[in-house]
Amino acid sequence: MLKKYFRKLESIIALAQSILTPKQFIFLSSVLVGISCALAVIVLKTFAHSVFSFATYINGILKISFINSILPIIGILLTVFVVKKVLNGSIQKGTSQILYAVAKKASIIPKKQMYAQIVTSSLTVGLGGSAGLESPIVITGAAFGSNYAQNYKLPYKDRTLLIGCGVAAGISAAFNAPIAGVLFAIEVLLVDVSISAFTPIMISAATGALVSAILLDETILLSFKTQQTFDYHNIPFYIILGVLTGLVAIYYARNFQKTEHYFSHLKMSPYKKALFGASLLALLIFIFPTLFGEGYESIKTLSESDPGKLLENTLFSRYQNNSWVLLIFVGLTMMVKVFASGLTLGSGGNGGNFAPALFLGSYLGYFFSKLVNMTGLANLPVSNFTMVGMAGILSGLFHAPLTAIFLIAEITGGYGLMIPLMIISSISFAISKRFEKHSLDVKGLAKKGHAFTSNKDSNILSTLDIDTIIQTDYLTVAPEESLSKLVDLISHSNQVVFAVINNEKDLLGIVHFNDIREIIFNSYRVKYTLIKDVMKTPPATIYSYDNMEIVMSKFEKSKSAFIPVLRNDKYFGFISKSIALEAYRTKLRSMTIE
Repeated sequence: MLKKYFRKLESIIALAQSILTPKQFIFLSSVLVGISCALAVIVLKTFAHSVFSFATYINGILKISFINSILPIIGILLTVFVVKKVLNGSIQKGTSQILYAVAKKASIIPKKQMYAQIVTSSLTVGLGGSAGLESPIVITGAAFGSNYAQNYKLPYKDRTLLIGCGVAAGISAAFNAPIAGVLFAIEVLLVDVSISAFTPIMISAATGALVSAILLDETILLSFKTQQTFDYHNIPFYIILGVLTGLVAIYYARNFQKTEHYFSHLKMSPYKKALFGASLLALLIFIFPTLFGEGYESIKTLSESDPGKLLENTLFSRYQNNSWVLLIFVGLTMMVKVFASGLTLGSGGNGGNFAPALFLGSYLGYFFSKLVNMTGLANLPVSNFTMVGMAGILSGLFHAPLTAIFLIAEITGGYGLMIPLMIISSISFAISKRFEKHSLDVKGLAKKGHAFTSNKDSNILSTLDIDTIIQTDYLTVAPEESLSKLVDLISHSNQVVFAVINNEKDLLGIVHFNDIREIIFNSYRVKYTLIKDVMKTPPATIYSYDNMEIVMSKFEKSKSAFIPVLRNDKYFGFISKSIALEAYRTKLRSMTIE
């Protein structure tokens, strides 16, 4: 019955495609993708919140403090089971795969990503894994956009645009923050977008937010009702918090990757690895129960008037009214959050770092402002610092200051904190960027030589394949041959540069037409001059394993129009600068979303 309904819907959309102009169809498509992504968000968020509420209820009634530790073990083991039995033994994690798909896979994202992320992340995070749902939401949204475009045979540019629409709708629905959704899609994922492409992305983000607002219980969303006015006298403290969030973002990024790296090199079966990692996670959650799940409930509690509730049903519940114990608890939880998230994902669970970034930021903001107040240095608005701290970590971790600023502005219900948000986000971004060239999600790609950054040139060059521009049919000469042989070759070809090689194909030098221009009109010198007498050492050499960014750098430094290529230390061919630039221009035109 359901399949019949979808087929009928597909036929209606196909009919609309035949009637509407390409631009109008993209507008319609952005709405449909937005609705699909919002529904996926509702399923994920509702399941995760229901499990959290169930665990909290059982804990409160039966006083079984270890129930929160048992559920994550079950969740991670179930996730590994689904990955092995249903998803062919592998699942890609992190938003970096979207960047890779756009640049290297013609914006083709596998169909299984339309459901794989929803199933696995709901099991992991819904059952208490210390990670976030936003990264799976983003990947799911991108998969919806890509597969929708493939289904209706849309070209690369439109596929990429609809990927952006899916991403924007996912973030927008998850936080009821359409502006942040648009900015995240453009700032983090689609760095090459023209102004005209904003419209479909905005439509999709607005659609996602609207569907979420209508169907999703508002209490599930991360939102804040208490907010104190901004006092410019507190700017020095906001600057200090900006520095701290930048440093903590670096601390999180490095230790998270160390934890993941450790698990990736463990020689255990997937189930043993899951049990080992989940057991360590269970121990952390037993000591620090607020590490359970996304952690949004504890963020809300922290920003309210009675944050001591965090210590309820914990080992420290007897000190619920002791401000110093609460402060130490918050500080320690903040520092071990990275290991909880690393254990969750490294041991086989699925999730993202978006929610942990917000968790870490809120805890840091609370810890800093409360410490200042308790030591009598100032009287800071703790709730404000709790909220703006989230923007700092988000900006530093994902290198996305605009997304961080507007996300927190939207979920706090106003723009009263815009100035401190801008201060903290920009400082955190600057510090993080200084010590970490790439954001957390992009760092893995960078290690594999597939770095994608806000540098458009680097992005485009990284997608070009050097083998496609190497010219291997260039004529060559031997060092002992006379110049007359070279003159004959010049007269019968369009070639202006020649490699000088021996029988073993070792590159001995090169001869450029401009270097022998004066000699070739002297028949005597041509007859009695050997190639080795006029050849020169090439100003640079390119290796077949060099990437295009290195190739263009060598052209820039050598000021040469032709550079010889070596493969296995033997002469292989030439690369022409003009051909390389033409390949760059062609790729630029194909990657620009209009």
